[in-house]
Amino acid sequence: MEVRRLRALIVDDETPARAKVRRLLEASGDVEIVGEASTGREAVAAIKRSRPDIVFLDIRMPGLDGFGVLDAVGDDAPYIVFVTADDQHALRAFEIGAVDYLLKPFTADRFAKVLDRARERRTAVPATDAKREYLKRILLVHEGRAIFLAVERIDRVEADRNYLQFYSDGQRHRLRATVASIVERLDPAQFLQINRSTLVRLDAVRSIVEWSHGDYKVVMNDGTELMWSRRFRGAAEREFGV
Repeated sequence: MEVRRLRALIVDDETPARAKVRRLLEASGDVEIVGEASTGREAVAAIKRSRPDIVFLDIRMPGLDGFGVLDAVGDDAPYIVFVTADDQHALRAFEIGAVDYLLKPFTADRFAKVLDRARERRTAVPATDAKREYLKRILLVHEGRAIFLAVERIDRVEADRNYLQFYSDGQRHRLRATVASIVERLDPAQFLQINRSTLVRLDAVRSIVEWSHGDYKVVMNDGTELMWSRRFRGAAEREFGV
């Protein structure tokens, strides 16, 4: 049976940038370009109208930017590849739900790898039948230096206003993101949310002791003491029977 071609939408406010993506898609030979958009508003309308499989979405656009487009589309979002010249934007895109990203200026090889991943996802077992995949590494960028932090090295994650602090091996790493954006992407067999602002890796917990009013105190291997609130303890009991 013939596999349907990938349907792609190109979104960028710069004509040369759209032309480059179009040229690379046309060279692939198995992608149908269903349209182009130069603004965020046009992009939202085109996604709802054309139902593309993949969208190459520029982040910095006048008016509604790429993040706004993703918010507007919501649960109907297709495979989103954020395109940006700013690595900080790329990081945020990755954390809030983009499946992949291209950092400008990108090469044909880098573009081909992104397209290959989209093809692989297209032919993968449906999510209802496949084991859910969780993050194995988190990309962290700070002052021009990028690292991939393995999640098994994370002891805990704490919210700090618009940032998350990742504690690992006695070091602290900062990321612009929210608890809500990360909690669903970490394996619940390894990580537990103990209050509104804190996640802990279970293997990094030394002990749990009763505190007061239904709350518990979580003592980490490094001696840090954290509160496990009654609300989140109740959720764990329903989920794990603990």
